[in-house]
Amino acid sequence: MGPTNAHVSRSDIPVCQLSIQTDRDATHHYNLGKALAPLKDDGVLIIGSGSATHNLRALCQSDGGSVSSWALESDTWLKESLLKGRYEDVNQYEEKATNAKVAHPRPDHFYPLHVAMGAAGENAKAELIHHSWSRNALS
Repeated sequence: MGPTNAHVSRSDIPVCQLSIQTDRDATHHYNLGKALAPLKDDGVLIIGSGSATHNLRALCQSDGGSVSSWALESDTWLKESLLKGRYEDVNQYEEKATNAKVAHPRPDHFYPLHVAMGAAGENAKAELIHHSWSRNALS
């Protein structure tokens, strides 16, 4: 059971879980979100679950001290890109982001963001509503 199912399993809200495709790129997932966008007009809520940085090896090796510089730089890049509306940069994160491969050795915890961005639409404005760190590598 995913995080969304745990919250709504006792309610009357239907949930349909979609899987990301690790053999496809960020733009593919953004376009998938764009294809889902019309469902919003029918009252469908489109949610993506992931993290700004997700390197479990680094997390397991961390001492829980100060935030790793690569994680802080990558997290800052992503926040600034989203808040300034640079969505195409986020779609091209492997070329544009600071420490992209370290922050996300695999894209499975990052691509949900691209689906949500596509579903939100090109004129959507990002808003930071929560930010925290787990140990010194997971944001």
